[in-house]
Amino acid sequence: MRHTKRAVAAALLTTVAIAMAGCSAGTAGSGSDAAASCEPAGGDVKLTFTSWIPGIEDAVAIWNEANPDIQVEVQTGPSGNAGTYQNFFNQLEAGNAPDLGQIEYDALPNFRVQDGLENLAVCEDIVAAKDQFLPWTWSQASLGTADELYGVPQDQGPMGLFYRSDLFEKNGIPVPTTWDEYKDAAVKIRALGGYITNFSQTDINQFAGFVWQAGGQWFENDGDAWTVDLTSPESTKVADYWQDLIANDLVSTYPAWTDEWNNAYNSGEVWTWNSAVWGANSILSGAPDTAGNWSVALAPQWEAGGESAGNWGGSSVAVFKGTDHLYEAAKFALWLNTSEEALTSLNKTAQIYPATTAGLELPVLKEGVDFYGGQKIYDVFAEAATQVSPDFTWGPTMTQTYADVSDGFKAAASGDGTLLDALTKGQESTISTLEAQSIPVAE
Repeated sequence: MRHTKRAVAAALLTTVAIAMAGCSAGTAGSGSDAAASCEPAGGDVKLTFTSWIPGIEDAVAIWNEANPDIQVEVQTGPSGNAGTYQNFFNQLEAGNAPDLGQIEYDALPNFRVQDGLENLAVCEDIVAAKDQFLPWTWSQASLGTADELYGVPQDQGPMGLFYRSDLFEKNGIPVPTTWDEYKDAAVKIRALGGYITNFSQTDINQFAGFVWQAGGQWFENDGDAWTVDLTSPESTKVADYWQDLIANDLVSTYPAWTDEWNNAYNSGEVWTWNSAVWGANSILSGAPDTAGNWSVALAPQWEAGGESAGNWGGSSVAVFKGTDHLYEAAKFALWLNTSEEALTSLNKTAQIYPATTAGLELPVLKEGVDFYGGQKIYDVFAEAATQVSPDFTWGPTMTQTYADVSDGFKAAASGDGTLLDALTKGQESTISTLEAQSIPVAE
């Protein structure tokens, strides 16, 4: 029996949103069809898997070599909010979704609301693997419920500061440890003709990471209704800070992961990037001429001596409703995210930072990284991970929230309105979206 959108939306309210779990989810067992089972097919199986992770095909090739009876075909696409999520929604509507897909933790609730995911908790091998994962990543993928799981956790995204250590040293500019120092450095770098960083017009989840670090919340759930507050004092503080940098031409505003963005970093026009651990690959691949000139530090703090980090991203591998091979899909997803072979491959090709406790002890994570001057950059992110607050809640329609706020951020980047205006309008749109999907909103 298929669940209606209204029924699934109602189920989302039966559990209070919990620490870093992304949102509330259904009551026990509500996430799977009554007929759902997790039994082997008894013959050769071919699975389709869509991901945007660089080099994912290398890890899949290891699986295919060892599992001739369960072959996985990789389909690559843009990052989730850049188009892949919309493709997934369209494919679900048309009934031709892939067997598996890459879905970030903050987007899982959207697919849950659409009843688009299989409940992997019906697979015994998956449930038995729970203790292998960091507890908060499992909570992200289970949406805070005991008897449901909507993706196998893959990685995490503690944030730090990537910076051109050669340029800072050459020009006698201290590496900033606070946001006030960061602005001071921005002024000095602009006087030299560069920019301290690029404020992306589209990466609203990066901005959410800044709010997270500042101790803010965008969503809360008391078990009856959602509170939406994109303009909290902490969020406003972050918006005002970056608005000031934009207004004074202290940051560039290229759309991320474009040729312009890559060239800005590759040419030395932009000196730093406030990003998550996986950002190591973005710089490595986008700015190859700068190899050996980058380093990583902990994120700047709002108060001197502070110890707080935001989180940006982290993904799971989910199985879509409609698959004929739940058992095989789940088996592959578990292998991809727990096998030492797979996790080592994913780190080498995409700097993936695992969600398993054993994965964090991989030899590759203890090595210096040549592109970063031989620095053991994962030691920095290991420390940052301990500074991420577990108390940040995602709303049930984050992809739409990101899209709505992004429209306003693009306008603010061009001088039409402000970031705070964008957040205010995004809040109004988010509330309208929730109400349109029969998801109660607090007065």
